[in-house]
Amino acid sequence: MESQKKHPNVYSFEFFPPKTEKGVANLRNTRGELASLDPRFFSVTFGAGGSTRERTFDTVCEIQRESDIEAAPHLSCIGSTKDSIRDILNLYRKEHIHHIVALRGDLPSGMGLPGEFRYANELVEFIRAESGDHFHIEVAAYPEFHPQARDADTDLANFKRKVEAGANSAITQYFYNPYAYFHFVERCEKLGIDLPIVPGIMPITNYTQLARFSDMCGAEIPRWMRKRLEAYGDNRDSIRAFGEEVVTEMCQALLDAGAPGLHFYTMNQAGPSKAIWKNLGLSG
Repeated sequence: MESQKKHPNVYSFEFFPPKTEKGVANLRNTRGELASLDPRFFSVTFGAGGSTRERTFDTVCEIQRESDIEAAPHLSCIGSTKDSIRDILNLYRKEHIHHIVALRGDLPSGMGLPGEFRYANELVEFIRAESGDHFHIEVAAYPEFHPQARDADTDLANFKRKVEAGANSAITQYFYNPYAYFHFVERCEKLGIDLPIVPGIMPITNYTQLARFSDMCGAEIPRWMRKRLEAYGDNRDSIRAFGEEVVTEMCQALLDAGAPGLHFYTMNQAGPSKAIWKNLGLSG
């Protein structure tokens, strides 16, 4: 963890582009609440195969124009062409966007071909070739390794390729075992990987939804946590209180060990992330 301690702490929040007018209004309220905490940036997700491209663009532009917080669009390359990615990059440059989260992404259901990009390192290389140093590029890291990776060593080699392609920093998949993060960072240090690796944090508010997400993305919910959460049944208040406690404790352990900040997966809700933030006594 020594390599992480030299990097300044960065705090950020992630949103998904809303589908309805009600969702748009809700996100504006959420964004307003979280902006008061003065995070470094707000990121906005990008659907499988670019399925939310327009909504992502609109959401990012609104954040960039109407708040003092930097907007960081996600950009996934699977199923995309070089021309389409070039067009998106040019649009973001015109909107004075300087921060991108570069991902491989998932193929939408029914699409059989990956397009002109197969892996995220190819996207990072392309962004650098097209835009030089205009963009700060975030990439994804997987402390419990990517669910489609053959093994942990292969996954770490994939991460190293993204770094060498020109990534500036990384955000991890969410996890609930801080030792998975510590071990991942230590393995990165042994390979000479030296960039900020910020832990991704998922507040716990809905166990059924969380279990489904975790099964899809390969994030492990420790057995003791599953048993506690299952025991609460449909008692949302108890689930939320327990989740706030255990996630706060994990965040504190991460920061104490030298993690260079936190990235909150908000699910477009302000309350759960703000509660953890307050418990940690962070500025803002």
